[in-house]
Amino acid sequence: MACTSCSTSDGGAPKGCGNKGSCGTDSCNKLTVFDWLSNMSLPNGEAMFDCVEVRFKNGRKEFYRNTENLTLSIGDIIATEASPGHDIGIVTLTGELVKIQMKKKGVNFKGDVPKVYRKASQKDIDIWSNARDKEEPMKVRARELAIAQKLEMKISDIEFQGDGSKATFYYTANDRIDFRMLIKDFAKEFSTRIEMKQVGFRQEAARLGGIGSCGRELCCSTWLTDFRSVNTSAARYQQLSLNPQKLAGQCGKLKCCLNYELDTYMDALKDFPEFETKLFTEKGMAICQKQDIFKGLMWFAYTDNFANWHVLKIEQVKEIIAENKLKNKVSSLEDYAVEDNATPEKDFNNAMGQESLTRFDQPKRKKRPSKKRKPGENAIVANGNRPANPNPGKPAITSNGGKPAIAPASKPAVASENKPQGQNNAKPAGEKKPFEKRKPRPNRPQGERKPNEPKPDNRIIPNKKDEPKK
Repeated sequence: MACTSCSTSDGGAPKGCGNKGSCGTDSCNKLTVFDWLSNMSLPNGEAMFDCVEVRFKNGRKEFYRNTENLTLSIGDIIATEASPGHDIGIVTLTGELVKIQMKKKGVNFKGDVPKVYRKASQKDIDIWSNARDKEEPMKVRARELAIAQKLEMKISDIEFQGDGSKATFYYTANDRIDFRMLIKDFAKEFSTRIEMKQVGFRQEAARLGGIGSCGRELCCSTWLTDFRSVNTSAARYQQLSLNPQKLAGQCGKLKCCLNYELDTYMDALKDFPEFETKLFTEKGMAICQKQDIFKGLMWFAYTDNFANWHVLKIEQVKEIIAENKLKNKVSSLEDYAVEDNATPEKDFNNAMGQESLTRFDQPKRKKRPSKKRKPGENAIVANGNRPANPNPGKPAITSNGGKPAIAPASKPAVASENKPQGQNNAKPAGEKKPFEKRKPRPNRPQGERKPNEPKPDNRIIPNKKDEPKK
């Protein structure tokens, strides 16, 4: 991840970094080689190799020849040859190790190599620092101009030359872009020499940096330089789900780490039979459904019953294949199946830094168990609200003076024929009266009124229209 304040302060160290020349995020110091020959002298008084490695913004490194025989060491700020003008960079490596680095990068150290002008003065450092301060607001304005022209491109970064005479715009795009009018707008807006350079999506992620799904800084922004092609077959060999959201990195391409363990998986799969292997038994043909590379197991299922899988070891599968090659069928897969019910042992401890990812989540509330009502609990008593008898061992308490309620069905019905006429039948306490339909109210005569009803006013009020005019 690139440092947010790569501009240099007094003394040449980046602003905000206290590492005296190296960035705190280590991205400005990307791929720095430790000079283990710095304290050793060459045999037979040989001269030191005259080329040095110089780092510029975002980890860009170039090689220059020290034609002036300057005394340079790691961390020195120097002025180097550029076209046009000069550029400012920091020395990252000197001596014989530079020759090894040039061979590794394919640079001919015997040919024409740009040269070092001088050590940077305080004036050079001030101009360089002021140019770096302009990059961020320029990037915002450049994106606005590109959007105004409706160009399908993204300006990811801007790099000023050390003398401030040229600005390089790095952009990404899916197709070719005609940016001739855009360059004219940039030159008119920023009053400097403009250079456009297209980079890939992986190179853009390497320049911008970020944190990967593993929790560490991106490999492309720390140590990875050669971006090899990554195919979906790497995920298939590792038995990963082909989910583009999980397999893609911040650049939108497949993650480079899919190639890291691919060789180990390929070596382990050499001992396995092919996945398309078919086993012939007397019960029918079986097809492979799943493999476990670490346990050395394979799952097979009959073609007429795919729901039932049988676990076999690699040796047993090879034994059945050998019998099938002799045109012999084994009795069944059940004779060779093994049980795979063992749970893996947890050999880790809850140490510092191994907390759960859900430690900040709110705990879920436990649902209260619903009480099952007993039969007869919903019966209505005299008060109309409480259950008949919530405690079967105790008598029910009602509103009739604390006496227990008597159910109507427990007492036989008493006929009213033997009682005298006009005497009401006594009903037991707690018995609910049956619903009686009310009789309709007779129509009241026109002149009849209720006791509290006011008398009607029979006075005749003349109409205002009928009044004679005065």
